Amino acid sequence: MISLESVMEEVALKKEEAKVLSTTMSVCPECNAIIPAEIIESDGKIVMKKICPAHGEFTELYFGDAEMYHRFSKYAHDGKGISNPQVKEFGYACPLNCGLCPGHMSHTALANIVVTNRCNLACWYCFFYAEKAGYVYEPSIEELRKMIRVLRSMKPVPGNSVQLTGGEPTLRDDLPEIIKMIKGEGIDHIMLNTNGIRLANDFEYYRRVKEAGVSNLYLSMDGVTPKTNPKNYWEIPKILENARKLNDGIVFVPTVIKTLNDHELGDIVRYGFENVDVVRAVNFQPVSLTGMMPREERERFRITIPDCIHLIEEQTDGDIPADAWFPVPACVPVTHLIEAFTKRPQYELSVHFACGAGTYVFKDGDKMIPITNFIDIDGLLKYLQDRADEIESGKSKAIAASKILWNFKKFIDEKKAPTGMNVTRMLFKVLIKHDYK
Repeated sequence: MISLESVMEEVALKKEEAKVLSTTMSVCPECNAIIPAEIIESDGKIVMKKICPAHGEFTELYFGDAEMYHRFSKYAHDGKGISNPQVKEFGYACPLNCGLCPGHMSHTALANIVVTNRCNLACWYCFFYAEKAGYVYEPSIEELRKMIRVLRSMKPVPGNSVQLTGGEPTLRDDLPEIIKMIKGEGIDHIMLNTNGIRLANDFEYYRRVKEAGVSNLYLSMDGVTPKTNPKNYWEIPKILENARKLNDGIVFVPTVIKTLNDHELGDIVRYGFENVDVVRAVNFQPVSLTGMMPREERERFRITIPDCIHLIEEQTDGDIPADAWFPVPACVPVTHLIEAFTKRPQYELSVHFACGAGTYVFKDGDKMIPITNFIDIDGLLKYLQDRADEIESGKSKAIAASKILWNFKKFIDEKKAPTGMNVTRMLFKVLIKHDYK
């Protein structure tokens, strides 16, 4: 028999164990009002607790692993923002509709530009296409040119990387002309977000898109079976075949939904490695649950970044362990080192540490080798930041470069590196010579 006293003690203990880490602003899932929220550590997870005056209290899962949250938080970094925002009034319509007002501490790294909201699919989890919007949005080439010029005018770091998205961009017959215009405005990298269906069935159109200047495809692909990926399962092999013919690169982009396709994450990685000549990366995107949705459905489908990371570890039999992953702003010391050498502002990926994570994995025969197997990433990043600080304080760049090359070896175990890879030389080319070939 359980006594009331023991239940009360357990409740009190759980309250004590819950720890408020920070406060922020969120939205009410019922009325979309902006309301205060607390970020709380509880039962080994990070949750967000918020109270709407009209609709009461909500507690939502935010980050599924508290230990990983704290490890990632070490890399938190406030970015340089932009000095000439379009919206100059601090806090105006922020965060709902301000673009980048003075309250934002990051600049644009990859600009998403919608070229149409029409689509040839109707994925149930998508929140952006014409049927749901009730109207067609399709800016002209001149309207798109104005957007690109705003991007290129940003200071101190002009935007030079664009993702064309939708809807489905390939429904526009003039997409090659749009891409040529964007290249002509000085954009270096153009990524095409697509389901690939037209690119599979119309090689000539794909050729025109590629020759116009697309850098790579950002290819929606939710699984390796018809059940998990009904949208383009049958087209994927043809897309890969056409990409090979055109020497194009592909990033697989699975939308991960708990209970629907989260059991295939490891197989998606393996499929990418089977086609590593064209597949450059896999970008797992945990589903974004938007609009009004019953709590039961939110809990059924919601999956967070660490949940995906742990599933990848399990489903690759430990080949890609959870500790091989780092938050996006972990790369900031690399930016600072390049800035120190070039004396020019560089891209700074200063998004919130809980917004994304990544790792590098190498193919060595039939084995998958994560970068952390042969490089001490934590130690190397700290070392690079220290050297950047030295150069900024007036130390000779030539001496710093030679010191970096000499000391790279401290952080590298060449014996564990993939066969034939000279890691020290590779890092020197990337970090000092800025050669990414």
